[in-house]
Amino acid sequence: MANVVITGANRGIGLAFTTLYAQRGDNVWALCRSVSDELAALASKHADKITVLDKIDVNDFANFDTALAPLKQQKVDLLINNAGILRNDVLGDINVEQIQQQFNTNALAPVMLTEWFLPLLNNGSKIGLITSRMGSVADNTSGGRYGYRMSKAALNIAGVSLAKDLASRDIAVAILHPGYVSTGMVNFSGEVSAESSASNLQRRIDELTIATSGTFWHANGEVLPW
Repeated sequence: MANVVITGANRGIGLAFTTLYAQRGDNVWALCRSVSDELAALASKHADKITVLDKIDVNDFANFDTALAPLKQQKVDLLINNAGILRNDVLGDINVEQIQQQFNTNALAPVMLTEWFLPLLNNGSKIGLITSRMGSVADNTSGGRYGYRMSKAALNIAGVSLAKDLASRDIAVAILHPGYVSTGMVNFSGEVSAESSASNLQRRIDELTIATSGTFWHANGEVLPW
């Protein structure tokens, strides 16, 4: 039985992760901005396994101590930085504020959350970063999506740095692309369900070792190019 923290747990992949780890018997801390009906029902069904912390704004770094106070006495075995946003940035009509928002949420927030959780992470624990192959330079064949691509590329390099910096504590870092998932982020136009993606991602996290820490993986097990 592990203590698992999941951000963006109220819908999509985060909700599916919460379901899987609760069903496994782990203690899950489900973090979100607001509680969805689905998360409320799930938490009620697994009341002994799921603790919901809402009103968690991953961009409000100065408020982490207050918002995350219930976790301060916990020890964490797995931190999954899942919360993220996607905007459509079009060349010729670049919205600076929109791009900065994606950077803050997709790249900086996971680093700042990991920083906050460092004293709570057990030696030998794991960190999962839910990124995207759209952050791959080599895989960019279509252009566009400037803020999302740049923010995910930034998250990827942060994941490599985390893997190197945390190796001395035997903390392994998974950099994970979930696939093209049918969630509200893409108006449910994806090719794989959130449940299927989360199940594959869970397997990648289970397989993660310090030897493979900092590797960029597709949920299906393929190693992706930087």
